[in-house]
Amino acid sequence: MRTPDFWYRPPGLAARLLEPLGRVYDLGGRLRRHRAKPLLVGVPVLCVGNLVAGGAGKTPVALEIGRMLEAWGIAAHYLTRGYGGRLAGPVRVAMGAHDAGDVGDEALLLAAAAPTWVSRDRAQGALAACAEGAQALVLDDGFQNFALSYRLSVLVVDGTDGFGNGRLIPAGPLREPVEQGLARASALVIMGEDRAGIGAQVLTFATETGIRLPVFHARLVPDPAAEETLRGERVLAFAGIGRPAKFFETLDLLGARPVETVALPDHHRYRHDEVLQLIERAHVRRAIPVTTAKDHVRLPEATRAAVRVLPVSVSWRNGAAFSRLLADAVDHREDGRHG
Repeated sequence: MRTPDFWYRPPGLAARLLEPLGRVYDLGGRLRRHRAKPLLVGVPVLCVGNLVAGGAGKTPVALEIGRMLEAWGIAAHYLTRGYGGRLAGPVRVAMGAHDAGDVGDEALLLAAAAPTWVSRDRAQGALAACAEGAQALVLDDGFQNFALSYRLSVLVVDGTDGFGNGRLIPAGPLREPVEQGLARASALVIMGEDRAGIGAQVLTFATETGIRLPVFHARLVPDPAAEETLRGERVLAFAGIGRPAKFFETLDLLGARPVETVALPDHHRYRHDEVLQLIERAHVRRAIPVTTAKDHVRLPEATRAAVRVLPVSVSWRNGAAFSRLLADAVDHREDGRHG
């Protein structure tokens, strides 16, 4: 679905009319939490999630956590629901054999970095990964899932959009009340400049509850090689992610010259003829067709070579502190021991 614009404006008529449905949504979440019996598996389970529907940078943060674990010699596997894919799992993603229609786009990005499992039943997926040698599990978008006991729960929040209008789905973007989510989190990562005042909100929460949540700052940076090839170039940019405007803004900041931008619904399934039309429009306007890494894996395979991709990664302001938090969660020591 396309993110409603009113979710990120002060609450108006639409939000007020939908607020009763938001209370029903919240009740359903509370019931799931109350009934849950989280499974404790024999390895650290590290959850990356957020409190809003749509993109905030969860997958890049999950990839960064996996990279840190790999550097420490810990065999980490990724676990995801496989949103947008048809397979219920548990299934280990096989690059070349599975496509986005099978396992979703995030699973393909994760599988390019480390063993990745898709499972709607997260507990069964975790057990399957452990049976295949996983020494740690990194969950992409698992904060509202209570099937597993987490060693670390990291919330990722977009610094510009924050928590939107503060209302629950469908009246706003929230998956659960902010205070409730902060109380369950181990840490919070603010992605980009904190224009929404998230840090101040967390301080207020700490004052009122006595719960002090570590806050880390990061931003998504384009791959330097891809950035160099796009700087100064005319581009036709298209994206089917939670907030396509973020991608278009990134292209502006790196010095590309968008001649057209096409915003599509999140997890949009591209048709072959649709992508060919985008490529042709770019050709007519003497521009380079470019999209995100998440979109690129959803393109029909025959069209991917004609579309430029702009990968991004996480750049930390206080990365050493985040690394220490992660090391504590997996009991990493300089001698290489972990548990």
